[in-house]
Amino acid sequence: MVSRSYSNLLELTSCGSPTFGREKKRLPRVATVAGVLSELDDEASNSAGSDAPSSISQDRMIIVGNQLPLKAHRKDDGTWDFTWDEDSLLLQLKDGLGDDVETIYIGCLKEEIEPGEQDDVAQYLLDTFKCVPTFLPPELFTKFYHGFCKQHLWPLFHYMLPLSPDLGGRFDRSLWQAYVSVNKIFADKVMEVISPDDDFVWVHDYHLMVLPTFLRKRFNRVRLGFFLHSPFPSSEIYRTLPVRDELLKALLNSDLIGFHTFDYARHFLSCCSRMLGLSYQSKRGYIGLEYYGRTVSIKILPVGIHIGQLQSVLNLPETESKVAELRNRFRDQTVMLGVDDMDIFKGISLKLLAMEQLLLQHPEKRGKVVLVQIANPARGRGKDVQEVQSETYATAKRINDTFGRPGYTPVVLIDTLQSYERIAYYVIAECCLVTAVRDGMNLIPYEYVICRQGNEKIDEILGLSPFTQKKSMLVVSEFIGCSPSLSGAIRVNPWNIDAVAEAMDSALVVPESEKQMRHEKHYRYVSTHDVAYWARSFLQDLERACRDHLRRRCWGIGFGLGFRVIALDPNFRKLSVEHIVSAYKRTKHRAILLDYDGTMIQPGSISTTPNAEAVGILNSLCMDPKNCVFIVSGKERKTLTEWFSSCESLGIAAEHGYFVRTNQNAEWEACVSVPDFDWKQIAEPVMQLYMETTDGSNIEAKESALAWNYEFADRDFGSCQAKELLDHLESVLANEPVSVKSGPHIVEVKPQGVNKGIVAERLLSTMQQKGVVPDFVLCIGDDRSDEDMFEVIASARASLSPVADVFPCTVGQKPSKAKYYLDDTSDIWRMLQGLSNASEQPARSSP
Repeated sequence: MVSRSYSNLLELTSCGSPTFGREKKRLPRVATVAGVLSELDDEASNSAGSDAPSSISQDRMIIVGNQLPLKAHRKDDGTWDFTWDEDSLLLQLKDGLGDDVETIYIGCLKEEIEPGEQDDVAQYLLDTFKCVPTFLPPELFTKFYHGFCKQHLWPLFHYMLPLSPDLGGRFDRSLWQAYVSVNKIFADKVMEVISPDDDFVWVHDYHLMVLPTFLRKRFNRVRLGFFLHSPFPSSEIYRTLPVRDELLKALLNSDLIGFHTFDYARHFLSCCSRMLGLSYQSKRGYIGLEYYGRTVSIKILPVGIHIGQLQSVLNLPETESKVAELRNRFRDQTVMLGVDDMDIFKGISLKLLAMEQLLLQHPEKRGKVVLVQIANPARGRGKDVQEVQSETYATAKRINDTFGRPGYTPVVLIDTLQSYERIAYYVIAECCLVTAVRDGMNLIPYEYVICRQGNEKIDEILGLSPFTQKKSMLVVSEFIGCSPSLSGAIRVNPWNIDAVAEAMDSALVVPESEKQMRHEKHYRYVSTHDVAYWARSFLQDLERACRDHLRRRCWGIGFGLGFRVIALDPNFRKLSVEHIVSAYKRTKHRAILLDYDGTMIQPGSISTTPNAEAVGILNSLCMDPKNCVFIVSGKERKTLTEWFSSCESLGIAAEHGYFVRTNQNAEWEACVSVPDFDWKQIAEPVMQLYMETTDGSNIEAKESALAWNYEFADRDFGSCQAKELLDHLESVLANEPVSVKSGPHIVEVKPQGVNKGIVAERLLSTMQQKGVVPDFVLCIGDDRSDEDMFEVIASARASLSPVADVFPCTVGQKPSKAKYYLDDTSDIWRMLQGLSNASEQPARSSP
């Protein structure tokens, strides 16, 4: 029976959808009803396609967006007429992919197609436009787009919290389920056309944030990029979303994630750090985030505009005549222009209030300065849109009633315009104003700059000579994505009405030479960083991010939206208990090295004391005369002595190998000679300073080392403080014989040359001196400090029997110098119990 539990929401099921190559063939239409999505896990489909042979040699990009870049129009005879939407970014980006890259589009149509027509329309769009339409039932689309996307994600990503039912509404799980269902339908459409080892998939925007998980589950090695066109909020805002982890984990199934600005990328990385405990580092031009053996690339790449398309509209006769008309209409007036969608985040009313303030403070500008505000229709709907419209019209009317007179209307509010009319307004405006309170990118300033550059015909209409330097002025909100790219713009806080009014005044009185200089600077940037540059850069980064796909072994783990892919070296595999027990039984001289914290004790456990069962297993292993067993830990020797007092034959290495004791009757020895520990008097006050300023941190004072632990501190702040402390300690201890190392939630200072590797070296050399050549070595650890042991064992063949069985094993599936892994602590004890049982066999069988 299919489970209807939504605790993990939806298990991602695969289907055997056909792929297609060069030949045209009729595709079966994927079911587009929501239905009940099965949570049954089809293990056979997890890696489907990962090793499938390719049938396509040419690079192909599958571009997936909420809407196809098409316009649909039903003709009088009832048939459909489809044309490219030249204003669609998804169509424009094709210019940057090159002629050798074939593109296929997947998305919804803006017009509703009747179910009986869908098959024919789908085949026609595939044959004619290489578009694969995703048909969604109207009710499902409403819940998906107007519900979850526009009611939950879009407001939250623009920093609007649902503090009351009137502000976005409470979280509705049925809308979330609709969102996931639609993403599943999009995945089915991708499955119809993809050749997984050859094609690139580029998913766009917040409508499809869980799509990467569906695709990664179907094809573990899919070459997948995602670009977010909206802001990504700070972690304090984002963490209020009930499905926050599901969305983060889904995005991390991409190979490359693109953001418009550094702020958005920083917020995303902070969320990954604080909520998922992931670390990241800068890697020559991009940021790499390590996720289960895969490196997810994070790229800051602001989008540009399609200059050619804009210039083609600029060259139209209709545009030229409109420019002439507007020039005459505003002959004795200076035009300031705003172009915005009618929604709550565009700050239109704030702009109007600033205009009102400008006319109040500068009476001389009345009759001379006009604000033309073009208000495009809102993309969403609801009470907030109606309120914005009402406020905008009321404010404009008040300003016009107060300051208007015959022949002068201070605020010209325009509902909708043709594209050539909008371009004409760009041409005649002396200044462009963008006062959005939050916007992903906003390309209006870019369009304005290109239009102000004009052309010969426009110059002639405006009465400019061919040698006249062009000029423009921009007043932009500091809360929009394009703001960092426009260094010559006047940046403002749109909430500060006085500051915006002052900026508007400054833009009008700036000397002509400075206007020309600012325009030249902006034109140079906008013209070189167009949409083709953006797309080309993204594709190059995606190719780089996917370069090692075929070299790595991949397999999927996890359920529902917690699914992820492990990508590791081909030689790295899970340690089979049967295999190691078999090797254990047939060998005679065994060396066993066991890390303690994180290996024998679960990370984060409150109690770290070994229980009676664990001590019993260790004693059983130690009693076997063929075994030499060592516990290797970072803890101090006093603690380890108390914990393992009943294990008489157990060897112990304390403080990462500084102190070693071969058994309970032996004396503790120092592996490294340290003349003094005077450096502690320098290091401890520094650590004390950071401990006092970082809640939840503490200092672990050992005989040979000092460690600052921030496991229970705020994750982001603790990490930041750890980096500062590391630099600080390296600076003050530069002339001391110590090493400063950072590890999981710890910064430690210890004598040079001390590491767990010296314990492994010492054990193997001691056995060799006694004439014992080990033919079995087991070494288990979980973190970076244990890698030193793995490295020593891997290179110690000269100290071992030629036929020795060597088992370096790490805890968890992750990059490591170990050859084997076990999933967790319980697996470790299960394996040790198996070895213990094998040790006890002779004793049981003896008379």
